[in-house]
Amino acid sequence: MSTLTTPHIDVHRAGDRMKTRVSWLDSKHSFSFGEHYDPDNTHHGLLLVNNDDVVSPGQGFDTHPHRDMEIVTWVLGGSLVHQDSLGHSGIIYPGLAQRMSAGTGILHSEKNDAWRIDGARHDEPVHFVQMWVVPDEPGLTPGYQQLEIDDELAAGGLVTVAAGLPRYRDRTAIAINSSHAAFHVARMSGDPEHVIDLPDAPYLHVFVASGEVEMEGVGTLDEGDAVRLTRTGGQRVIARRPSEILVWEMHARLGAQ
Repeated sequence: MSTLTTPHIDVHRAGDRMKTRVSWLDSKHSFSFGEHYDPDNTHHGLLLVNNDDVVSPGQGFDTHPHRDMEIVTWVLGGSLVHQDSLGHSGIIYPGLAQRMSAGTGILHSEKNDAWRIDGARHDEPVHFVQMWVVPDEPGLTPGYQQLEIDDELAAGGLVTVAAGLPRYRDRTAIAINSSHAAFHVARMSGDPEHVIDLPDAPYLHVFVASGEVEMEGVGTLDEGDAVRLTRTGGQRVIARRPSEILVWEMHARLGAQ
């Protein structure tokens, strides 16, 4: 397995992200996405997409295709309605882990349903982060999985939400077809005694989904900030107020699997 050998920490601030804004969508892109292309910012490790999206009520992404990608969606607030060409449908909300394996090809839509079961209309936007990682091989059978893990998150530790790494198979919530990657989440109380130790891995991507944290060797990170770590890890993270961090642990990089 080929990896970079020089330790490096690269901080990306929220305000520097590429943005897509239309009447119903406020999307911020950590990496090149769609019409936003920067040849020097296409991925980190195996992570190609880290989109931070806010979708207005009654709006969303119409049916569109994906292939050969592991897609993890993590909702921070509100709810997102998922439907796909495999017949899966459901509502994704905070604390529910969701993975879609695009494989040979899948169609899906994601909407902020504007109606409640009782018929009342709601005006709450949905805020979610969607992340794409490269699978071990192309042409896999498409698949879908979701699981409620709110109780595990309430314990305050770094919870393994999705993984293909063998070391996490006995404690991961959902599986991804990428044997060199794992996705972790921590909900932090803001208590100075509440400390999270990051994994030690060739590639880490740490995204502050909400709140404000202090990372050892980096400093203060606000909501929307991200850190890309290469050949380094194990740093301690302390929240300055209630916060949520999303951590991708990767033991390979694109083009070196």
